[in-house]
Amino acid sequence: MTTALITGASSGLGAEFSRQLAAQGYDLVLVARGQDRLEALAQELRTARGIEVEVLAADLTDAIGLGMVTTRLADPSRPIGILVNNAGLGLLHDFHHTPLEDEVHHLRLHVEAALATTRAVLPGMLARGEGRIINVASVAAYLPRGTYSAAKAWLLAFSRWANVHYRRSGVKVTALCPGLTRTEFHARMGMETRGLPGWAWLSAERVVREGLRDNEAGKAVSVPSALYKAVVAASRALPDRLMGGPPRRPRR
Repeated sequence: MTTALITGASSGLGAEFSRQLAAQGYDLVLVARGQDRLEALAQELRTARGIEVEVLAADLTDAIGLGMVTTRLADPSRPIGILVNNAGLGLLHDFHHTPLEDEVHHLRLHVEAALATTRAVLPGMLARGEGRIINVASVAAYLPRGTYSAAKAWLLAFSRWANVHYRRSGVKVTALCPGLTRTEFHARMGMETRGLPGWAWLSAERVVREGLRDNEAGKAVSVPSALYKAVVAASRALPDRLMGGPPRRPRR
């Protein structure tokens, strides 16, 4: 088996990607800002699966942190066969209320980091004639939902192009576009979720399982569940004013 590098690996979808890839026998490089949570997950997976797990604590919005990760991805002596660009965050308030530095930080994490990591890992994958890249986007990429949607739309378009362009050379690139998923994501951004219906939520296990399956099959886009496939279809037929959704509210 080969080695997979996962960003945002300390919780949520990143931790679930780590567990499912470990269960398949892959060695791992876990990337996130929190050293302690990464170490705890790494030890869990070493014990449970008998694999090698490397921990790389880095802030992908910082030039030094991003440089550490891209250097690891480009190391020909320790090739990375699977890259999962999962690190992300949400912004609670409307664009005109959000400080510019927060918007720039958000853009760097969702766009610049994914661009840089893909550029770093791709030459080695092309030289070997195989590789897999999963960019965790969102069903929001299809919806008019502020700068989060805009960043995820970039990631979706980038992944679709890259899959067409590099698939013939053995590199599969997939944009994973889940809807509402039960992770720490919404709590971290301070968003109220109690009014959202239970049937709208997906499990992290399902999102990752379907994303890995679709990536292995060479699909450019993975939208887990029939519900969110229907949302994507509706976004192409209905006007933006109906697809924007309710405003985000802070937790009480």
